[in-house]
Amino acid sequence: MLHSTSQTGAIPLLDLRAQYNEIREEVMAAMTRVVESQAFVLGAEVEALEGNIAAYCGADYAVGCASGSDALLLSLMALGIGRGDEVLTTPFTFFATAGSICHAGARPVFIDVQPDTCNLDPGLIRPALDAHPRVRAILPVHLFGGCADMEPILALAAERDIAVIEDAAQSIGAEYKGRRAGSLGRLGCFSFFPSKNLGAFGDGGIITTGDAGLAARLRSLRVHGSSRKYIYDAIGINSRLDALQAAILAVKLLHLDNWTAGRQRNAQLYRQLFGRFASPVSLPEVQPYQTRHIYNQFVIRCPRRDELRDYLRQNGVGSEVYYPLPLHLQECFADLGYRAGDFPVSERLAREVLALPIYPELTPENVATVVNLTVSFYL
Repeated sequence: MLHSTSQTGAIPLLDLRAQYNEIREEVMAAMTRVVESQAFVLGAEVEALEGNIAAYCGADYAVGCASGSDALLLSLMALGIGRGDEVLTTPFTFFATAGSICHAGARPVFIDVQPDTCNLDPGLIRPALDAHPRVRAILPVHLFGGCADMEPILALAAERDIAVIEDAAQSIGAEYKGRRAGSLGRLGCFSFFPSKNLGAFGDGGIITTGDAGLAARLRSLRVHGSSRKYIYDAIGINSRLDALQAAILAVKLLHLDNWTAGRQRNAQLYRQLFGRFASPVSLPEVQPYQTRHIYNQFVIRCPRRDELRDYLRQNGVGSEVYYPLPLHLQECFADLGYRAGDFPVSERLAREVLALPIYPELTPENVATVVNLTVSFYL
């Protein structure tokens, strides 16, 4: 369960109440409009949001669904990826990335990530494709709000005639060389989980694409595979976006760029303040191709990570580990045959990463407190 404030401190990892207080009247008006209409599933509210998200992401189409996890699954289903197929992705990500591949009936093929961005290492893709001729898609993750290096990924995918599905669950509004996440691959998958920069009051997701045929197929697959009432063209799933969530998200979308600017200001302040001290903390790097980083998380790398996390908690600061165990070492993926040591960068990151508070409502004093406590831990 997501808690909007830390149970242990004055500076939580995320404070959703602060965001809600800013937009309460707008949100309540939108929710009342939907309740008065008594139209709760898909419909005009969802269609309006789909159009606005498509425009925001620079895509031609957007199709709402029930969650970011379903966005991934539906994208694989729309491409016809299933039993006997493989999908290339990263082991350093949230479970849903690889879980969706398995739910589609395909097999995840992992390659390691870059230590600076925590994103898929393009230099490892070609040998992986040579070793796995059944790969039908590459599923890069734009982790923590920064885009993966997409140009070489897209070039290799085009060379092999395979699809690219962007897992942009953490990166709405992020840009790669001026192009928005979700407009780079054949499909882009977003999550509206409450902790995301654009978060609903529950679950929700959306898929972007520039392919009209794929968009139509997605709309059918999200309602059990039906394009006409009680007539089914394919076996789909039940994954519809609620009108209440769409109305709330439409309100929040109007504020998203201001919130992103706040996160970027806090990231810059972290860098300035940490730069005044000598410490073993490594700050997140932003590459030149990441022309807009939206900082869903501000993730440092540090020695004695778990001890630091406990120290921050004891002093009233929330933090989180994204992610403590790479997917290739999870018990549920044991049948894939990977072992400890197969992906050393991911395994090292899992021991060192720690997300600090970055939400836009943080004050400069809050940021200074987090930095001072972190530095003092290593003195």
